[in-house]
This record gives sequence, structure tokens and C-alpha cells, in this order.
Amino acid sequence: MGYDACYNYLKLIYGFFATILLWIYYIFGHFFFFTPIYLGAYFFSSNREFAFQRLNHIFYKSFFFLTRLIIPGFKILVDKEVFSIRSSIIVCNHLSYLDPILFISLFKKQKTIVKSTFFNIPIFGWYLKTSGYLPSTAQGQFSDLLIKGIEDLNLYLSLGGNLFVFPEGTRSKDGKLNSLNKGVFSIARRIGAPIKVLRIKNTHLIFRPGKFIFNTWVNLPITVELMASVDSDFVKNVSSMSQLMDHIKSFYEK
Repeated sequence: MGYDACYNYLKLIYGFFATILLWIYYIFGHFFFFTPIYLGAYFFSSNREFAFQRLNHIFYKSFFFLTRLIIPGFKILVDKEVFSIRSSIIVCNHLSYLDPILFISLFKKQKTIVKSTFFNIPIFGWYLKTSGYLPSTAQGQFSDLLIKGIEDLNLYLSLGGNLFVFPEGTRSKDGKLNSLNKGVFSIARRIGAPIKVLRIKNTHLIFRPGKFIFNTWVNLPITVELMASVDSDFVKNVSSMSQLMDHIKSFYEK
């Protein structure tokens, strides 16, 4: 076996074991270590929603801390302005399943829109509902949950929380921005919330779409940058939904 073949084989082996360690923490660490803490927050916290969001934040922040320990050269570079975002609707491009959990790790008070089917998963659906996350559809059993979530959103934002959404609705296959769904922009116009436009890079190189194993030999850092801030007056007074969406999309096209 040549040097290059041996080196690639060792990389594959290391990637496999690193992946197993991360998945063990992600699954078993959550259920066996964090679940008792969630139960305590559920029964004894004065605000279950904020308590669950804070615990989600801590769990995923620790997950990425472990990732940095296991994966050589793994870095996350975030604009300082991102950490100070409050009371806003955040929109971002979407590259990987890592994107939403990375955003949860960045913000202590956070909500997002989740595929409705996940709310039917035992235990996981309970986490989502108690955390105040919103289902992606208003059909059937999710109608009341989504309506109440939107009605409460103005108060939630006023208390410093953020709603982050990936308006493409699915991961980009080529890194380019797909067409945007209007749902989140409709919500922003309805409640008159400011919009923060973020761009995320390279998460798809670490955890690639369709792959189980983490890529442990990527030299490019994950980056999160604040591209633009759209104030609430513009959001409320823009002439049409399409104009608002085109305005947001223009920042990515630049």
C-alpha cells in the first residue's frame, strides 16, 4: 500500500471513530444526561419555553466544543455583531444539517421553524413544542400551534428573543441560493419585525448532505457573517412581499 493510499485510509478510519464519538454524545448524551435537566426545567421553571431554549443552547454549544476537540483544525468564525442580535427575525442561506444547531448554539433565546413531521416524533416533538418552536405548516393538528406561535411572537421578540429561519426551505446542493419561501417574510411584515441577513459558509464541507461521516480533514473554517440589517420601518412599509424578498436576495447576489 502506497503512502497516499495509507494516509487516506487512516483519515477514513479517524473520521469514522470521530463520527461515532460525536453521534454518541449527540444522541446518548442528550437523552441520558440532559433529559433529567429538561425534566427539572419542565416541572420547576417559571418559564419553560425560555428554560428549554437555554438548555438547547448549552447542549449544542457543548456539542461544537467537543467537535473542536475531536476534529483537527475545526474552527467557527462568527462576526461579533452576530452575537449581539436581539429582538429580530434572522434569515440565512442553508447548506447543511449543522446550520440550525449552530444557530441554536449562538443564541440563548431562539426560535425557529421546524418541519411539521418532526413534531410527531416521540420525545423529540415534546422538546420542540416546549421550546416554542414553530411547525412549518398550519394543516390539521399543527394549525393551532402555528397560529399561537405567531400571535406570541411579537412579545417574544420584545423580550430579546430571535426567530431564525432558512427561507430556502432546504439545503442548497451547489452552494448557490435557491428561491426563497415567502412564509418568514409574511410573518416579518405582519408583526413589523427587523430582519437580520446572515450568510453561513462551509458547514456542508464538515457534514456533507447525504453522508453519515463527518469530514474531519477540512481546513476551511465555518463562518457566519452579518450581511445586512433591514429595519422594521422598511419591512412594514415596503410596497409588496416580492419587493421585500428581492431586497433580501440582493444581499446574497452581491
